[in-house]
Amino acid sequence: MIEKRWIHNTEFTTEQQQVAQELAESLNVSLPLARLLVQRGIHDFEQSRLFFRPDLAHLHNPFLMKDMSLAVERIASAIANGEKILIYGDYDVDGTTSVALFYGFLKRIYANLDYYIPDRYEEGYGVSWQSIEWAKENGFKLIVTLDCGIKSVDKVTVAAERGIDFIICDHHRPGTELPPAVAVLDPKRNDCEYPYKELTGCGVGFKLLQAFCMQHDMDPQLLYNYLDLLVVSIASDIVPITGENRVLAYYGLQRLNAAPRTGIKALIQIAGLSGTLDITNVVFGLGPRINAAGRIKHAKEAVRLLLSERDEEAQEFAQEINRHNSERRNFDTSITEQALLMIENDDFFSDAKSTVLYKEDWHKGVIGIVASRCIEKYHRPTIILTQSHGKAAGSARSVPGFDVYEAIEECADLLEQYGGHTFAAGLTLPLQNVEAFRMRFNDIVSSRILPDQLVPMIHIDMPLELEAINPKFYNILRQMGPFGPGNMTPVFESRHVTLAGRPTLMKEKHIKFEVKQNDSDVFTAIGFGMSRFYPDLISGKPFSICYCLEENNFRDKKTLQLSLKDIKIH
Repeated sequence: MIEKRWIHNTEFTTEQQQVAQELAESLNVSLPLARLLVQRGIHDFEQSRLFFRPDLAHLHNPFLMKDMSLAVERIASAIANGEKILIYGDYDVDGTTSVALFYGFLKRIYANLDYYIPDRYEEGYGVSWQSIEWAKENGFKLIVTLDCGIKSVDKVTVAAERGIDFIICDHHRPGTELPPAVAVLDPKRNDCEYPYKELTGCGVGFKLLQAFCMQHDMDPQLLYNYLDLLVVSIASDIVPITGENRVLAYYGLQRLNAAPRTGIKALIQIAGLSGTLDITNVVFGLGPRINAAGRIKHAKEAVRLLLSERDEEAQEFAQEINRHNSERRNFDTSITEQALLMIENDDFFSDAKSTVLYKEDWHKGVIGIVASRCIEKYHRPTIILTQSHGKAAGSARSVPGFDVYEAIEECADLLEQYGGHTFAAGLTLPLQNVEAFRMRFNDIVSSRILPDQLVPMIHIDMPLELEAINPKFYNILRQMGPFGPGNMTPVFESRHVTLAGRPTLMKEKHIKFEVKQNDSDVFTAIGFGMSRFYPDLISGKPFSICYCLEENNFRDKKTLQLSLKDIKIH
């Protein structure tokens, strides 16, 4: 196990300390809480009000997005002329929630439309040739893509020749050439001045419908009813929960908890989730199940569930998706074990700065998950490849601070196609290029990655005395959510704490103990996967802990506990 580095946020300047002091007084909160707000760029009462009370009125005007007027006009013209519209989405969570949101909303005002999700294995990522043929055969005149299409220049060109228009709604980085669509909505376009760049694919689709509602004087609440779908996309696609995403996630979680749509309600029940759901519940409870449909069978099943309006039908769909998720877990566990063995048994990886593994019979649907599992142990950029249609198809994952997309882009001459983000990407290459790609990719990573990026980090917001923790502190802390990238759950460090009882091992993997600091109250601390610290703790050695604060609800009794991130034995 690689020892983690504890990275502390920079020391406060005298000016920042003064701002925090004034903020603590104006908000009537403790100084540590005020310091957390200052760290998040909040310096006065008004900024605090906007942070603690997000408002849908704070959403940007969708017409600020390049090509938005063209997109709205083309949809309006299709509806006016009775044209068939096809809603096309990717097979992951962002794509399927996008389709459910866009199709579900539009279906309420216009009947002549359908949706299409490509088969992960037969068609691959993005707009497929099969989908264009199918659209032509079935008389569609307009295709709206969601969470894909920004690099489908050749397909959109051919579709236009066949009388099919495209509106692209995407959030991935564009290539050097944009598709010749009627409208290309992507905040990451170099010529797009939209103020917020981190929307999901579902978020871009939402903005198009928001613009449509504005143009046609429709009640925006009709669209806001779909925010439970949008927050699932925001959480599962691991985008920053800042700015517009934070507003959408805030209200999406409210909808998810108060009145989720029938399909999501069934999914919540089958996942065994209870209490107030947050971003973490979505990421680990709902997202993997929605994803499992496309990984194991076909993502259309996920859309059917999300669009379902009858309880009995939704329960049936949710159970089927849950079975896919169980099957996915089995593949994930088995392939991860094989991948870790390959790393351990290959001398190349003893000095490598990256991991590229290929095995022809690995299940394509879980290789991205396997890449993440390998990073958990070896903490270096990782690509897992398997055979698909006579090619090597792979998923890449990265470590904080290293742009895996750029590294892959430098190997473009060895690839047939690629796309993605800074920390996650997909690629396809000829089988004969796998070894050359492995060597080139490792050379590129080795020349760029910093030694610190190869060591897992824990970012600590601030040192905290345990005596500062009480119910009021936690209640205000909780209101700083929704937490996620860009607004992470605060991590605290308490130094030189002592045991208040003998530690307990749970399932030989986890550790639980009571802890105090000087004259503080006693708190329960739980460390998942931290059984290795047990011998040092029972020996009585002094230690420090870093942790997040959480509420434990057991038999209707709520207590605050420390969810450990790491322990340092002194």
